[in-house]
Amino acid sequence: MTRGSKVYNVLFLCTGNSARSILAEALIGRLGEGRFRGFSAGSHPKGAVHPLALELLQSLGYPTEGYRSKGWEEFAGPGAPELDFVFTVCDNAAAEVCPVWPGSPVTAHWGVPDPAATEGEEPARRNAFRSTYRELENRIRLFCEGVSVPRNPL
Repeated sequence: MTRGSKVYNVLFLCTGNSARSILAEALIGRLGEGRFRGFSAGSHPKGAVHPLALELLQSLGYPTEGYRSKGWEEFAGPGAPELDFVFTVCDNAAAEVCPVWPGSPVTAHWGVPDPAATEGEEPARRNAFRSTYRELENRIRLFCEGVSVPRNPL
């Protein structure tokens, strides 16, 4: 990262902030290579990150401390980071009236299935988390490649 280059703030939203948005927050940190700072929140946060989301991230070599389920109002009030991009990753959050975000960010909707809603045996549930991770990884990789970050020549 060149000194003076802007780091873009990206917020991922879903309803519960326990799985999809947490996975996306982790992914943007890794794939963004220092050009993006990821955040996540929910309209009705569960209050805890889903254990299978944390297990998957750990298995893929991500540090998992610091992830927490939180409300989106944390990013709409005074002292919130100025956002450059806001992505909803679930259809419920996309249909809700969102707060006014500081910084007038670019917004988009990426409908991704909720792995936390998968029922059945543990292998099927783990597969759902891996599938959601892969879908988010593909979208975020393309996003990171598509955003050109101006470089400061100094």
